[in-house]
Amino acid sequence: MKTSARNHFAGEVSGIKSGAVNDEVTLKVGDATLVAIVTQDSTKALGLATGSKAFALIKASSVIVMVDADPAKISARNVLTGTVKAVKAGAVNTEVTITAGKLEIAAIITNESATRLGLAAGKPASAVVKASSVIIAVD
Repeated sequence: MKTSARNHFAGEVSGIKSGAVNDEVTLKVGDATLVAIVTQDSTKALGLATGSKAFALIKASSVIVMVDADPAKISARNVLTGTVKAVKAGAVNTEVTITAGKLEIAAIITNESATRLGLAAGKPASAVVKASSVIIAVD
């Protein structure tokens, strides 16, 4: 599968909660858990069921970077806490790579934000992603 999303993680569906229109799909990815919100039509079209294989796709521009964060005090369902692996500044934006357990997640943030947060390799940081920003795919 080829995709423009910088973050793509293979996993297994560990749970599905159905709502009136949307489903909450929980995907076990290594030692982490990612939650996605998809339509019930998508759940059916993709053949998602507990135990099925799937991918989580997350655009780097959809990743929020936090430092000194308390995951219990944020509404986003996906908070991957770890360490900054790399910081690459561009003319306007900075690419930040965070290692959280066995996952590496890329984020694109403004240079101003990277400076304000004091991001540097080896510093603790969290990658935050709303469940509605996680795209689920299957082969």
